[in-house]
Amino acid sequence: MKSREPAADPGLVQPAFTERLSVQAIPSLRMPKDENNPEVAYRFIHDELMLDGNSRLNLATFVTTWMDDEAERLMSETFDKNMIDKDEYPSTAEIETRCVNMVADLFHAEDLSETDATSATGVSTIGSSEAVMLAGLAMKWRWRAKREAEGKDASKPNFILGTNVQVVWEKFCKYFDVEAKYLPMEPGRYVVTPEQIRDAVDENTIGVLAILGTTFTGELEPVAEISAMLDELAKSGGPDVPMHVDGASGGFVVPFLQPDLEWDFRNPRVVSINVSGHKYGLTYPGIGFVVWRSKEYLPEDLVFHVNYLGGDMPTFTLNFSRPGNQVVAQYYNFIRLGRTGYTRIMEALRDTAQMISAHIATIDGLNVITDGTAIPVLSFNCDDDLGFTVFDISHELRALGFQVPAYTMPADAEDVAVLRVVVREGFSRDMAYKLGLAIEQVVEHLKVGARPQASKSGFAH
Repeated sequence: MKSREPAADPGLVQPAFTERLSVQAIPSLRMPKDENNPEVAYRFIHDELMLDGNSRLNLATFVTTWMDDEAERLMSETFDKNMIDKDEYPSTAEIETRCVNMVADLFHAEDLSETDATSATGVSTIGSSEAVMLAGLAMKWRWRAKREAEGKDASKPNFILGTNVQVVWEKFCKYFDVEAKYLPMEPGRYVVTPEQIRDAVDENTIGVLAILGTTFTGELEPVAEISAMLDELAKSGGPDVPMHVDGASGGFVVPFLQPDLEWDFRNPRVVSINVSGHKYGLTYPGIGFVVWRSKEYLPEDLVFHVNYLGGDMPTFTLNFSRPGNQVVAQYYNFIRLGRTGYTRIMEALRDTAQMISAHIATIDGLNVITDGTAIPVLSFNCDDDLGFTVFDISHELRALGFQVPAYTMPADAEDVAVLRVVVREGFSRDMAYKLGLAIEQVVEHLKVGARPQASKSGFAH
């Protein structure tokens, strides 16, 4: 009678390299009793990660998935440096300050000096999620101080934002007890309007949000028009309300593609801006920045002065310890590329996005919503009578290796479902051409009820 293998224990993970690495099962939910050879541990984890999708073909994410080898080398050399230890790592601290100044200058902040690094008001953060929390707190603190100085009630702050916001803004309002006054979208309009904002603001409004590159479609909200409307409102005796611009997606794109577009501190109504270095700043996650027009817009009582490891350390963050390698990598990009390099890259990404959208526009039944002109993000949907949905297209594209997300639009436009493609550095025009072919062939096969198959050329046939 043949012996039977014991049933696999679901709580154990068995490495596959019999006699070459290890046959010892490793607990998946508990720390192993014994130590393992470094190569065994590496191979075990490396192989499991192969089940992840290919990050370069992940067209859902805005996050950078490719950097120069030299940038990766700098990052590996600075993983162990704690950004918060500024006395111990003064060069890393100086690099952070330089980056803040470069971002503030890019956005036309006031009173900047070419020799005084302390003239810029801002901080580096772990992405825009932390940055928007800090900007929102500064707005709330300034509004409350003004109300209290006037002897008025300061217990009911509100913030004006569209339903098209990224979830971090919802978190800010909930975590810091601010009423979120959401402005709805509608089919065919996926950005807020000055008229909506004018009707929503009141004396309890701490600020108004405008998005430079929405995550749903990549569109730019009308910052200058909103700013002008708020100016008129204040002059007519209405509330005097500041603006924050969420430049997470477009802050490192628009200054290079549309340098004359006045969306930033050139509008006096804009008091703070956040931006993600790990998106179109072209740096691996997580790195972001928040900068203020000038020092008066960051209340001093929000800044902590900590006597830590040998010196006074002013800090305005939600995090404490974090690695210094992201800010080092961002600084590498700034000095490696300069304005000319960033412009060249953004133009190339825009052209690639427009090439894809032009191909999609030729496919019967698909409709381009945004073509990648504003930022390198395009979105499209399909006709209702095709017999399949954008979710079917997304599913079939994933089978061919391309991760293209499908989702419904925000409140009051939920009946509209779209696909979105984010074009990032590292996604070549050749791959963009193959993506266009794959979309076309997926649609053709879905129309006849067939499933496209991957060919040796890497796209459907």
